Amino acid sequence: MSRVETAPTTRRTVDFGYRTVTVRRARLSGRVPVRVVVVSAVLLAVATAVALVAITVGDYPLSLGDVATALTGGGEPFARMIVLEWRLPIAIAALLFGALLGVGGAIFQSLTRNPLGSPDVIGFDAGSYTAVVVTMLVLGTRGYWPVAVAAVVGGLVTALVVYVLAYRRGLQGFRLIVVGIGVSAVLGSVNSYLVTRADVDDAMAVGFWGAGSVARVTWASLTPSLLIGAGVVLAAALLARELRRLELGDDAAVTQGGRPGAARLGLVVTGVATVALVTAAAGPIAFVALVAPQLARRLTRSPGVSLLAAAGMGAVVLTAAHLLTLTIAQAYRPVPIGLVTVCLGGLYLIWLLIHEARRQYGGRG
Repeated sequence: MSRVETAPTTRRTVDFGYRTVTVRRARLSGRVPVRVVVVSAVLLAVATAVALVAITVGDYPLSLGDVATALTGGGEPFARMIVLEWRLPIAIAALLFGALLGVGGAIFQSLTRNPLGSPDVIGFDAGSYTAVVVTMLVLGTRGYWPVAVAAVVGGLVTALVVYVLAYRRGLQGFRLIVVGIGVSAVLGSVNSYLVTRADVDDAMAVGFWGAGSVARVTWASLTPSLLIGAGVVLAAALLARELRRLELGDDAAVTQGGRPGAARLGLVVTGVATVALVTAAAGPIAFVALVAPQLARRLTRSPGVSLLAAAGMGAVVLTAAHLLTLTIAQAYRPVPIGLVTVCLGGLYLIWLLIHEARRQYGGRG
């Protein structure tokens, strides 16, 4: 009787360059990067803490103890009204909108494989803004749902136009960004024309709305934003694996069982929805989507942009900007949060352009 001997098998592991935890269930398995989860949790905790501190600042100052008491249903009726009815929806809006902008920026920066590929640079938020301006000035309506639908439709149409103009034997991230900047400039001219042709009161209302501000958010406008935002975040989470595959290229995504065309379409719609939702409720808030993903990537030290970490960093950036606007209002006069994010984000954009130029040309000239 013959005996067949087999060589012992050696189990091999793949070094991903960062610590991961493997999760296996009956129908679900995957690797969870530990540092990304820890950093994201810390960022969300910091954003929540900053939002709570922001609730204490105002014409009627409160302490953190007063805020905690009001949130649990105690304290004076006037303090509860200030916290629960006036300041709490604004603080929640800063958290939610910052997270949505972070997710939208991470999606488009991953799709374009370029740190400049954020919705505000490409021009998708300009399309949402133009559609809202047309709705308010031409159609004469300022209700939440007409404005929200217009923002989504405007962003999607702009995304379609940019993709069609940028497509030439494939789609390259740099060409997409350049075309998006051109389309954004054209839409800016259209917005200026519409504002100059409008009545003074309507033009002032559009100008104030266009500066971007969470101060006008109430429970009536925040509730639908929370519901729709939850759906957008869920869609982004479900498409996160497809986004990782697309980062490897279409051919690699196909070999791993993905469908690049359908995945890219779903990601574009989801990314535009994040920006459109914020634009509809608070106006265009620029540069958060540009800054948050890259700052989160440096903290997590991950090879790609993490949606979870970008959401946490976006919440930190916007809540910090909100607290800064409240502090400035107490010392000087009220300023819109969009002005603060433009100033801070503009400085980051200048640094990013210099950094990318030095990296590309090796520090020459």
